[in-house]
Amino acid sequence: MANSAGDRFDFLLGIMARLRGDGGCPWDRDQTRETLKPYLIEEAYEVLDAIDGGSRDHLVEELGDLLFQVVFHCQIAAERGDFTMVEVLQRLADKMIRRHPHVFGTVDIKTADAQTQAWEEHKQNERTAKAIAEGRRPSVLDGVAVGLPALMRALKLQRRAARVGFDWPNAADVLVKIDEELTEIKSEIANDGDAARKQDEIGDLLFACVNLARHLDVDPEAALRHANAKFERRFRGVEERLATAGRQPTEASLDELETEWQAVKSAERV
Repeated sequence: MANSAGDRFDFLLGIMARLRGDGGCPWDRDQTRETLKPYLIEEAYEVLDAIDGGSRDHLVEELGDLLFQVVFHCQIAAERGDFTMVEVLQRLADKMIRRHPHVFGTVDIKTADAQTQAWEEHKQNERTAKAIAEGRRPSVLDGVAVGLPALMRALKLQRRAARVGFDWPNAADVLVKIDEELTEIKSEIANDGDAARKQDEIGDLLFACVNLARHLDVDPEAALRHANAKFERRFRGVEERLATAGRQPTEASLDELETEWQAVKSAERV
C-alpha cells in the first residue's frame, strides 16, 4: 500500500465498502443516516476532548474516527445512488476556492479581519441565493442549524442579528438584562409558576448569559465545558478526601461536603 494521503484515503473507502458489502459486518450493514447521527456528534466532541487533552496520538485517532463517519455517510449515499465521496470532495474544493478569491483569484485582502468580513459576506450571499431559489424570503438568520448545541446556536443567532444592528450597545446593558431575567425567575418561583413558565424564564436567562459572553469575547460553549471540567475535577477531589477517611459522599452532610469542597478549592490555589 502506498503512503500518499490519496492512496490511503482510497484504501479507507475500500474498507468501508467491504464492511457494508456482502459478507461484511452485520452492524455496519444495518446502519442508516438516522442511526449514525448520534455517533457523528459524539465523534466531533471526542475530537474537542483530544484537542483539550493535548495528546498528539489521541487527536490523530479521534480525527480518524470523525473522518470515518463522513466516509460512512458517503458509502450509504453511494449505495442509494444519491452521491459519492467524489462529489463531496469536489463541492468542498469548489467552495473553498470560491470563498478565497484573494488566494485563488485577483481580489486583494490584506488582513485576517478583512478576510473574515469577506467570508461572511460571501456566505450570506450564498444563503440569500439559496432562499430565493427555494422560493423563501431570505433572512439574516438563514443557515443557523437547528441541531447545534443550544449555547452555540444562541451565540450564532445573536451574532447574525448583531450584523444588522440588533444588539445591546455594551456588556453593562446586558448585565442589566440578566438582572431583569433573574427578577422574573424569582417572581415565578415566589408565585409557584408552572414548569413551562419557569423553563421559559430560565431559557431567557441563559440566552442573556450567552449575550454577555459574546460581548466579553468569551465562547460560552468553551466556558461551560471548562466549568464542567472544573466541577468534575473538584467533586472527584471531594470523593477522594472522603475516601481517605473511609467515608462515602452519601454518608456526609451538606455542610461536610461544602467543607471538603472548599478544601479542594484551596488546595488548587496553593
